[in-house]
Amino acid sequence: MKMRDLTELATRNLREAALRNSLTTMGIGVGVASLVAILSLGVGLQDLVSQRLTSSGLFNAVIVTSRFEGRGGFGRGRGGPNDGVNASVPARPLDEEARKEFAQIPNVTEVYPEVRFPTEIRYKDNPFPTMLAGVPQSSKDAGAYDGIQGSFFSAPDAHEAILQIELAKQLSNNPTSLIGQDVSVNYNERQALAPSADGGISGGFSVVPHEQKLRIVGIINTEPATGAGGFGQVRLMIPMQVAEDLQAVQANDLRSVLGATNGRANYASLTVKVNDPAEVQTVEDSIKARGFGAFSLLDASKNLALVFKVFDAFFGSFGGLALVVASLGIVNTLVMAILERRREIGILKALGASDGDVKMLFFTEAGCMGLLGGVIGVVLGWSIGRAINFGANVYLHRQNLPSANLTSVPIWLVAAAIGISILVSLVAGLYPASRAAKLDPVEALRYE
Repeated sequence: MKMRDLTELATRNLREAALRNSLTTMGIGVGVASLVAILSLGVGLQDLVSQRLTSSGLFNAVIVTSRFEGRGGFGRGRGGPNDGVNASVPARPLDEEARKEFAQIPNVTEVYPEVRFPTEIRYKDNPFPTMLAGVPQSSKDAGAYDGIQGSFFSAPDAHEAILQIELAKQLSNNPTSLIGQDVSVNYNERQALAPSADGGISGGFSVVPHEQKLRIVGIINTEPATGAGGFGQVRLMIPMQVAEDLQAVQANDLRSVLGATNGRANYASLTVKVNDPAEVQTVEDSIKARGFGAFSLLDASKNLALVFKVFDAFFGSFGGLALVVASLGIVNTLVMAILERRREIGILKALGASDGDVKMLFFTEAGCMGLLGGVIGVVLGWSIGRAINFGANVYLHRQNLPSANLTSVPIWLVAAAIGISILVSLVAGLYPASRAAKLDPVEALRYE
């Protein structure tokens, strides 16, 4: 029997019991819809997290810390659990020479320090203590600045500031009115002492109170990632170049006082930006080979992806249960069809149809129900995902948070859902097809 004839005959048989077959097909569709809705939520959340981390610049960044050991063993820089400390490589201080060296590594686009220190700002003669951090110009495209009110810094050396919304609310009951206003920043400036009389380099510095005026150009709702660590929440951001020029006293300056760096200015950490996340590991290994501690978020992101896959498998199993229930409906429908069509099966066999042709007929009917149910399920699952997105974004909007796409239905999920639906339907059709093929044509023709 030709495939065209089988398909035509199967379609006619499905139409004859339209209500029963439609209910069975809808059962498959509901099972597929639950599977698609759950997996689309997992895929969407994973894409959202990856997009936010990628746009923040964290995936293409390597955090470098010093392994330099000064006198008395003081001065070991901060590191992470995967900072890659290699005892066989001599440790080096994280100074300006190292910063320039990192900038020469292939695929490195930018190297900047972590500048973060407590300060006090004055607005309309009222003091407000806060934490200040330097932000590189490349952070303009970071996700934290997507919903900025106002604008980003006009230039790397512009004396401008961006406020976090909580600080802006402290300064004024109408935060947006602050844009274009000036504030004064009071901080402790680090001034190196003059060289000693014998021409040596002095390792000390003096602390001088200083004031700097800044113009507020923007307000953001979230706190951006500004470095490898630090203390306190950042509420005031200024251009990195301006932050470095301020020469503000920071926690790591204590190393210079104790003589751990032989009078050289050292960084607590440096952030090395790479033009391609695929090159991060190569750059990280190169930095470690130079005697520094280095770590990135790639390992953490891999673990995060593993967690999402575990959740996908866990929640997907519940959708699979719905498909199992739907497969029982297919078995019931086809078994009932055998009882109703025994005489038809006998006629087919009497006309020369083989057992394989009869099996293929019922397989085709099961496959048609699986295909149609899979398509319905994908559409229904996508609609559920859109409803979840709509409800979530309404809530986010009421909380003054940026909108987000929580679900995603990629092409591979559509193909997999329809394929699984057809496969489950064919497996469910094994027993009915085998039973139909074993019917004795003589007994089947006698059946009323």
